[in-house]
Amino acid sequence: MPVLKQIPRAEVTSEVVKAYYDRLFGPDRDPVASPGTATGTPGDWWTVFAIAPDIFKHAVDGFAVYRHPDRKLDPVLRELGQTRAGWVKGSQFVYSQHCKSLRGLGVSDEKIAAIPHWQVSEVYNDQERAVLAYADCLTSGDGRTPLEVFEKLRTFWGDEEIFEFTYITTLYAMHAVITRALRMEYDNREDPIVEVAAPEGFNASDFLSPNRTR
Repeated sequence: MPVLKQIPRAEVTSEVVKAYYDRLFGPDRDPVASPGTATGTPGDWWTVFAIAPDIFKHAVDGFAVYRHPDRKLDPVLRELGQTRAGWVKGSQFVYSQHCKSLRGLGVSDEKIAAIPHWQVSEVYNDQERAVLAYADCLTSGDGRTPLEVFEKLRTFWGDEEIFEFTYITTLYAMHAVITRALRMEYDNREDPIVEVAAPEGFNASDFLSPNRTR
C-alpha cells in the first residue's frame, strides 16, 4: 500500500478526478476497493494524487503538455529521456511505463533493453546518444551540463526542442521521486540496501583487528 491514504470514488468531489476515475477504472468501479488499470498497474498513483484535486489537475495537465500538437520534440527522443529519468531515479514505475511507450512508438526491444547501459551500447545513433547524455546531466547530474553537450544537441535541435526536452525530462524525474517516496504503483517495495547478516560466530572486534585477514 502507498504510505498516504487513497481517495475512494464515494469521496471524490472534483469533476476532473471523477472523469479520470471513469476513464481509467470504468464508471462503476471504486479503484481503492478494486484496483488495477489496463496497463497492469495498481492505479494508486491516481487515488493518492486525488488527495489534493488541484494538484491532481496540475499533474494531469502536465501529461498533456508533452503530447500537445505544438511540441516540436521527436516523441522517440522525448521518451528516451523520460525512460532514462525513471531508471536513473530508481523508479520502476516511471521506467516500466515509458519502456511500454517506447515500444508503442516502434522502438526495438534491443534499444529499450540497453537504456540502463546506454554508454557502452552500440545500438543508438549519434542523436540518441546525445539525448541520453543530456538526460543523465538533468537527472543524475541535477542539471550540471557541460556546454559541449549543448553544442552537440544544437547540431540537430533548436532552442525549442532543447527547452521542451529539459522540461519534460525533469518533470518525469520529479514524478519518479514522488512515486518512490510515497511507494505508489511499482515503487511500493522495500529498499534493497539492507545489512546482510554476518555468519554465525562472527566477532566484530576481530573484523576490525589489523591482523584480520579479509
